[in-house]
Order: sequence, then structure tokens, then C-alpha cells
Amino acid sequence: MYGTLLNASRIPLTASRLPHPPSRFPHPALKAFLNSECGNAEAARDALGKVGFDLDVVRATDLEPRLKKAIDSGTKRILVAGGDGTIATAASLVAKTDTELAILPGGTLNHFAKDHNIPTDLGKAALVAGGEGIVTGADIGYVNDCVFLNTSSIGAYVTFVRDREQLEKRVGYTIASVAAFVKTLSGLRSFTVTFEVEGEKKTYRSSLVFIGVGERELRMPALGSRVKNGRRGLHVMIVRGRKRARLFSIALSAIAKGTKEVERLPEFDDFLVESCRIDLNRNTALTGLDGELKRMRTPLDYRVERDALRLVTAPPEGDE
Repeated sequence: MYGTLLNASRIPLTASRLPHPPSRFPHPALKAFLNSECGNAEAARDALGKVGFDLDVVRATDLEPRLKKAIDSGTKRILVAGGDGTIATAASLVAKTDTELAILPGGTLNHFAKDHNIPTDLGKAALVAGGEGIVTGADIGYVNDCVFLNTSSIGAYVTFVRDREQLEKRVGYTIASVAAFVKTLSGLRSFTVTFEVEGEKKTYRSSLVFIGVGERELRMPALGSRVKNGRRGLHVMIVRGRKRARLFSIALSAIAKGTKEVERLPEFDDFLVESCRIDLNRNTALTGLDGELKRMRTPLDYRVERDALRLVTAPPEGDE
């Protein structure tokens, strides 16, 4: 185990406040962008309209240039309304700048918002973004300079997601999931992966590698979710070995909150690090980033950037 490689204190990420006071400024200093393709676009528009934001409704393909323009013009705070993909796009642009990032969650699961004390109720989130919130430091992950907010994966789960997405529009989510499971299981392959951590190398034969920003739960009922007040860094989890059904059941459990505890299984290993390099002995790899699939050149260089975002969150309970 590499668990001793990272001796970080157990401090809540949202409690790691930046040395700037909470921002209280008039709405002209805030620019809001709504992804018109997110599932709750109309509800998000209504919530933002009631608070009186300067709102731009844009398609996902137009979001990045519009955000860049707002940042370059010196906008103090940017709000984005959409899912984790929309938030990741904004995070990659505002990271390590003075621009504050506010969020109106518009995805299916909204892991990033929940992990950082941002209300999933759109009306409450709009109030937090507009002046009731505080500015805190938030960590983000990078792989080959691509931002991910929550998790990244390589191997079986990537194949499962790809096949499910291809089938979902024709047969619906449930049937597509079952069909993708069978297809992925029938074609399950293990691969050789070499980790390099702080100059030390370790090689596995694996069917799945999973990397989460922040410490992840290894026990039910919260398996795979972020540990509250957990250690900071990248939590790397590896499913190793060759037995097809056994490996795939563990892989899905580790990602999708299955029914088994995996911490003590011999097929499972995990460690917390600040950075690592993953070499798959091939030129490219299909990589999962917050549920989206992206083909990337190898080796894959992962790192965490602490307090990279000036994130607008709700005050902790008890704060005025």
C-alpha cells in the first residue's frame, strides 16, 4: 500500500477558506451562463431570473469562448448552470485565477455540488451564488492537463459507459445498462498498468483503475463516494487479477456503490497520492472523466491542484 505516501490532515475541503473575505457585490459584477442543453434549463432560468442575474443562455459548444470573454473582461464572479461537464469547462478556465466560480447544479447526480456544500435546490443555489455564499478553496484533478472534478477511470467501467450510451437512446437507460453489462463482461480484458509514484514503480494486471479527487469511501453504504472531512489528494483504486466475472463485479461495486466491502479483498488495492503516472503500454487510452469519455495519449499524468478554485459555497451550518 501507498497509504503512507500522503500524510494530509483530515480537514474539510470546504473549510479550507481562502484568505479573502466573502464577496458581497452588486449583480453587474456577476455573469451567469446557462447550458441550454442541461435537463433543467427552464427551471434554472426561472431561478436565476428571480434573483436578477445578467444571464446568457448558450449551447455547450459555445460555452468555452463565452466564458473566456467574460474572464478576460475582468468579471469578478462567474456562475454556470449545468451538469458536471459544464462545471468542469468553467473550472478549467477559472482555475488559479482571481475569478470566483458559482454553480447552479443542473446534472443528474451533481456530485461536485453535494461534496462542496452547494445546494441542489435551484432557488437556494441562486441565492448562495448571488451574495449569501462564502468563497472557499476547492481542489480539482488533472490528467494530461484535462480537468476532472470528481473521478476518472480506465478499463472495464469506461467500456460499460460507452456501450450503455450507444444503446440508451434506442432502448432506455435500464435495458441499455443490462445489455452493456453483458457485452462488457463477455469482452472483458485485463491490461498491464504501471504506476509511478514519487519515483517508485508498481505494476499490476488490472481490469479497472479508478481515481477520485479526495479520499473515497471503501465501505457500504457510501462505497465510492467522497469521505466527509476526508484526506485531500488523489485516491487511486485498482482492481487486479484475471477472473472475468469476479473482477467485473468488484469493478462495478467500486464505482457504482455495490453490495460488498472491497477494502480487504485481495483483488483490490488503493492509495492516496498528490500525483502519479499511469503507463498502459499503448499509445492511447479511452479515459473516463466525470462520466464523459475521452481518448488520451499515454502515459497518463495525474495530479491534484489544491485550492485551485475560488468556489462560492453555502456557509457551514451555524454561520450567519
